Amino acid sequence: MSVPFTDIDQLYIGGQWVTPDDGLEPIINPATEDSIGEAPVGGKNNIEDALAAAREAFDKGPWPGLSMKERVSHISRLRDAIQHHAEQISALLVAEAGATQAVLHIAQFQGALEATDYALELAENLAPDALPVSFKKNIFDPSAPDHIASGVTVQDAFGVVLGITPYNYPFLLNVVKAVPALLAGNTLILKPSPFTPFSALLLGKLAEEAGLPPGVINIVTGDAEVGALLTSDPRVDMISFTGSDAVGSAIMAQAAPTLKKLHLELGGKSAMIVCEDADLMKAAAIAAFNFSLHAGQGCAMLTRYIVHNSLRPAFVEAAKAVVSRFRIGNPADPNVFVGPLIRESARARTERYVQAGLDEGATLVCGGRRPAGIDKGFFYEPTLFDGVDNRSTLAQDEIFGPVGVVIGFDTPDEAISMANDSRYGLNGAVFSENRAEAYRLACRMRTGGVGINGGIGGFYVRAPFGGYRHSGIGRELGPNWLKEYLQEKVITYPVG
Repeated sequence: MSVPFTDIDQLYIGGQWVTPDDGLEPIINPATEDSIGEAPVGGKNNIEDALAAAREAFDKGPWPGLSMKERVSHISRLRDAIQHHAEQISALLVAEAGATQAVLHIAQFQGALEATDYALELAENLAPDALPVSFKKNIFDPSAPDHIASGVTVQDAFGVVLGITPYNYPFLLNVVKAVPALLAGNTLILKPSPFTPFSALLLGKLAEEAGLPPGVINIVTGDAEVGALLTSDPRVDMISFTGSDAVGSAIMAQAAPTLKKLHLELGGKSAMIVCEDADLMKAAAIAAFNFSLHAGQGCAMLTRYIVHNSLRPAFVEAAKAVVSRFRIGNPADPNVFVGPLIRESARARTERYVQAGLDEGATLVCGGRRPAGIDKGFFYEPTLFDGVDNRSTLAQDEIFGPVGVVIGFDTPDEAISMANDSRYGLNGAVFSENRAEAYRLACRMRTGGVGINGGIGGFYVRAPFGGYRHSGIGRELGPNWLKEYLQEKVITYPVG
């Protein structure tokens, strides 16, 4: 049976399907290693056409001049198209990204709908902000009556937005970048990961169904060279990127000469502090869930467990017991919880970190190998280490594989010091029955988000998402989400 949307062999540029410069390349299912289809690969001519189309649609097209109500109507139709194709999109995400049913429900597909609904709600409530009335002396005639002045702050689109998305949550992140950018009146060029191009190209089909004007959304595939040509081009006004901190740093350098607006959602090595009075089983279960879900391929997953030494042995055993119940295998099976890593290179990277942990003297609690009896696919057992040094490679680097590390502490100050001793600061957690103390600890964590005793329990569009330090710049989702894609303009005028 063919996988939906994998017959797309052209790029979507300027409202047309166009031939890719660099032909087609096979895209494989990470669970089976079988080809699911041949995707188009963009090149320099395609980039030039996409830039020209996006620029034309913004500078001369109707899109930025439409009222917000009109743009909301367009994006509402896009949302309806997503819902209409829910079954096909979900089937593609299972085959292309290795998404399990749990991942689809938590964020991979359902999250895209929730995010779109929230963005539409924000757009409908966006309005100019009135400035207070001010009294100013007449500088030309101080004896004359004071001037009365006021004004408003309005929001303007940036122009052409470049969205660059990774392979772990491709459809969700394509939507999370496209929808607010378009609602704000920008035009968009979307460049997906070479591993998951169909999850982006299908948006061209949906844009046609929704009747979006030509050039408002353009989809170009390709490798890092394609990305660099786009990020450095002066016709791009803003870049929204999700990926590693190393690539984020490179994009900053590429964009610097043209002083673009940057929104960067980067990596994480997020810490969970488990206090002496914590609900041990709940904390251990959430830890096991975090480093195992989607084979650990998530930037905000909690993977450093800073556990009070009085609880540490019991925590380790409880987490090990939970992990032992997770089924590993092809995510096409609805009973599977742990799917594959995206490619062999990702599994090899995980294996190198596991060996580094052993070399550094950490204790392997479970996992640490490829699962027995599975001959195809890029699978790796959820792996837990105990007795980890917080300054070790295992504890400091983002592995992006199913690996968790347990680190002991004795005092709250020690726990906070270790939690903050990281170049990242994306997510965090505190478990304690003393909720006031948990809140105080959460306030001391240098990270973009902290969940207390499990937090909200999943993907939450109303909470701003982003981090400190190497975890990025700016925020996705939350009440100011659309404003990331808008710039302020102040219009002042005399009242009397």
